[in-house]
Amino acid sequence: MTSMVGFLTARSKYSPTWLPFGIYSYLALTIGRVFFPTGNDTTELLSSFATFAVAFLVRPLGGMFFGPLGDRIGRKKVLAMTMILMAIGTGAIGLIPSYDTIGYWSPTLLILFRLVQGFSTGGEYGGASTFIAEYAPDKRRGFFGSFLELGTLGGYVGAAGLVTGLTAWLGTDGMNAWGWRVPFLVAAPLGLIGLYLRLRLDETPAFAKMEQDTVHASEAADLVETSTASDLGKIFREHWPRLILCICLVGAYNVTDYMLLSYMPTYLSDQLHYSDTHGLLILLGVMVALMGIISQVGRLSDHFGRKPLLMTGMLGFLLLSLPAFLLIQQGAYLAVAAGMAMLGLSLVCLLGTMSASLPALFPTSVRYGSLSVGYNLSASLFGGTTPFVITGLISLTGDNLMPAYYSMLAALIGVVAVACMKETARQPLEGSPPSVQTKEEAAALVVAMAAERRV
Repeated sequence: MTSMVGFLTARSKYSPTWLPFGIYSYLALTIGRVFFPTGNDTTELLSSFATFAVAFLVRPLGGMFFGPLGDRIGRKKVLAMTMILMAIGTGAIGLIPSYDTIGYWSPTLLILFRLVQGFSTGGEYGGASTFIAEYAPDKRRGFFGSFLELGTLGGYVGAAGLVTGLTAWLGTDGMNAWGWRVPFLVAAPLGLIGLYLRLRLDETPAFAKMEQDTVHASEAADLVETSTASDLGKIFREHWPRLILCICLVGAYNVTDYMLLSYMPTYLSDQLHYSDTHGLLILLGVMVALMGIISQVGRLSDHFGRKPLLMTGMLGFLLLSLPAFLLIQQGAYLAVAAGMAMLGLSLVCLLGTMSASLPALFPTSVRYGSLSVGYNLSASLFGGTTPFVITGLISLTGDNLMPAYYSMLAALIGVVAVACMKETARQPLEGSPPSVQTKEEAAALVVAMAAERRV
């Protein structure tokens, strides 16, 4: 039976990881003014989003380093390393002098510490989702996996609330002068709290069982001698079809995710000329609503399967993105809220299901590494670049509906990917023993396995 104490501790640490990314997204306009003062709002915003995307460029490197390492030395140790790096990068950003103080060194240091954040994040999602998936009971993996994205939403809600409150209190001038530093300096100590929680974790039962079996098979020496390069070679050589499927699923998911949760407040402020706080308040309400229903979506995926929920979300973005953005462009509060709700309900079908679906694509021996590589390659190409690409497309074409078209294209790829994946709900993870939650489930499983052997 799995340890729910370990699971609860694992899920509670995820918000400090995504709080810094949410902070940067919601301060994009301010960061553009502080670090890239050109006098042109579009150029400043593009520069800010380009720096946002820089962190994603090194995420595959972080995934290739931390992922195979997590498959060799354990999930717990690697998750602690990534949290330390994230706290360092976040705190350092809050201390960088502005462009007016040290000139070009200012954006240079910003890029450097964004690279530190990105490298650490390369080991985050693969490790966190693997950890929770390997702890969760087979019949409830969707429900427990949904709490991973609940932590993500919690990080974004915390970031939006902090930035909104500071902006309302200090105003634009105060935020430009010094207020922008406060969220980063608050987020860094929270990362240390996350580190403390991670150090209290036990290793996952699936990894502990694999490690024990390896030792019993007298292969301990081979385990020690293996290298990251050989682990990566095995992933690309033996699991490339699953890797491609993972990249397609994550690409569609990340474009829609970052479009709504990261880019939307900037879209409302920069393109539709809302106040800085108005767009954040609307998104804050949407995210709180999603937090209220995401675990129920996870339950539905356990009951009906992963594919129906994922397909619902992808089709939602494919069919509803254009109507949603047409509503948002009306400008009235109810119209904007309705459009955001349409996008949010489509996204929650992905948020509540993806964390249980992706780890099940790979066997235990390469799960952390494969998922880290696939997820971060896709996030680098399609996730972190989303705000930059959409802003550039709008600037180039003058069409404010570009976010809708971009998410529809991503969703179309997602529909094909979901159609190609296998259903994994209520089944043991490949390479792992069956996982149950209660003694009654364990007894029923033993009886069923005995009956199968007799047949």
